[in-house]
Amino acid sequence: MVSWIMLAGFCRVSSVFCRFSSVFRQRRFISAGSARFVSGCQERLCRPLLSGDVDRFGGVTVRDFPPDISEDEFTELLRVSLGRWRSDGRVAVWLHVPIALSRLSAAAALHGFSFHHARRDVAVLSLWLGPGEDRLPAFATHQVGVAGKSRTSDSVFDQQAALLLRTAVRAPDTDICPGNGMSSVWQPPACLCLIKVECYEGAVVDESNGKVLVVQDRNKTKNAWKFPGGLSDLGENIGKTAVREVFEETGVRSQFRSLLSIRQQHRHPGAFGMSDMYLICRLSPLSYHIDFCTQECLRCEWFDLAELAKTGETTPITSRVAKLLLYGLENGFHNIDLTMEQLPAVYTGLFYQLYHRRLPEE
Repeated sequence: MVSWIMLAGFCRVSSVFCRFSSVFRQRRFISAGSARFVSGCQERLCRPLLSGDVDRFGGVTVRDFPPDISEDEFTELLRVSLGRWRSDGRVAVWLHVPIALSRLSAAAALHGFSFHHARRDVAVLSLWLGPGEDRLPAFATHQVGVAGKSRTSDSVFDQQAALLLRTAVRAPDTDICPGNGMSSVWQPPACLCLIKVECYEGAVVDESNGKVLVVQDRNKTKNAWKFPGGLSDLGENIGKTAVREVFEETGVRSQFRSLLSIRQQHRHPGAFGMSDMYLICRLSPLSYHIDFCTQECLRCEWFDLAELAKTGETTPITSRVAKLLLYGLENGFHNIDLTMEQLPAVYTGLFYQLYHRRLPEE
């Protein structure tokens, strides 16, 4: 009885005492029943977990691994950690595995992990733990070429630049399904960078009453009004993404009209540290009844455009675009629209979409 009480005490304290109990068991200082009791205590109190950071979406990111850990040890460590994360309600796990520990990737694959992307000496593996299908965003998929033309006069410097965003498809189409994701022969443009096209938003404007469709995201740290939108699917055109995302988030059907603005941001944390392009489109409503997705949105409303332009309960980019839309509503949208024209590529025979301001005679 005395030895049992002593061993129970060892289980209630730190992992250091748990190791002592292992020594006692090896030297046969305890009974078989007590050994099973101690083993249960070790199972609950002494088993280590992988250390990770939890993001605002409920995902866990792991960057630190024991340098001398074996595949078998890591497999067990990951199994225990996944069990804890699932019980804690985590929705995803990201493993940043350095190339020196690439052997851990095979062990992670046994638990369902797959490669998400790799940069230099680190491979990132991901696993979706949440309900339903995998909702993790893809890695960078686009290259952006920037062409510039400049000229100088006596004391005036005049520079014009055009940003051409192109997506190759087999032929013109009008449905909402993603395109074929085909790419033309690569030609080195004036400037080239790999980006993550993070989000397309759709500003659905009801011209009859001056109202626009806005939402409040569930996973944001601040409940600000913004336009509905989301990530583009591979090979999907700008307008189709905006139309699809607006419908998925709000239940409102719409039609693409124009591209309004482009935001560029480098080292974006939500784009895996890549450069980010954020595009806002103008859409016209085809339906008006709101049936918003409660998984993604807290609120969804038709909001007065003039009020949205001056309210403090929105983001800076939403406020500026609201003022742009208000100007278009009052003075004609042809003054603010970048419309889309589909043209054939010279060398490949594919089609691409060119977004530009219409000439007056057009």
